[in-house]
Amino acid sequence: MTARYRFEHTWTTPLASDVLFDVLADVGGYPRWWPQVRAVVRVDDDTAHVVARSLLPYSLDLVLQRVVEDRAAGILEVRLAGQLEGWSRWRLAAEGPTSTRLLYEQEVTVRGRLLAAGSRVARPVLEANHTWMMRGGRRGLVSLGASRGGSSAR
Repeated sequence: MTARYRFEHTWTTPLASDVLFDVLADVGGYPRWWPQVRAVVRVDDDTAHVVARSLLPYSLDLVLQRVVEDRAAGILEVRLAGQLEGWSRWRLAAEGPTSTRLLYEQEVTVRGRLLAAGSRVARPVLEANHTWMMRGGRRGLVSLGASRGGSSAR
């Protein structure tokens, strides 16, 4: 039993693209600015064990493995394994010296009978939970940009 999800979010952040790239490449630092990323343990240079939890009283246990880290192209991509299997990708495009357009894409399959069964019945709730998590990430990046002297985000 599986359920597939595809997500896409576009934000403008008050961080220069090179600074934002460094922040996003440092998965171990996500809990400092993204409240829904509860814990990160580095396994090796390319792999991290991540625990994430949004509004629902359920934590996702994931393993992220770096697939692409291309600063020149502004792309960071990881393979996801664990309770979600698939990939997620950040695409960065400078919009000026202190602003970056950020596209987040994710395509996953839910694993595990409970999650997959719940997906069939509660898909809108799970999608809203994901949206809330992403809103927390956006707010964290905006706050980080403001603390570094950036402008307000759109």
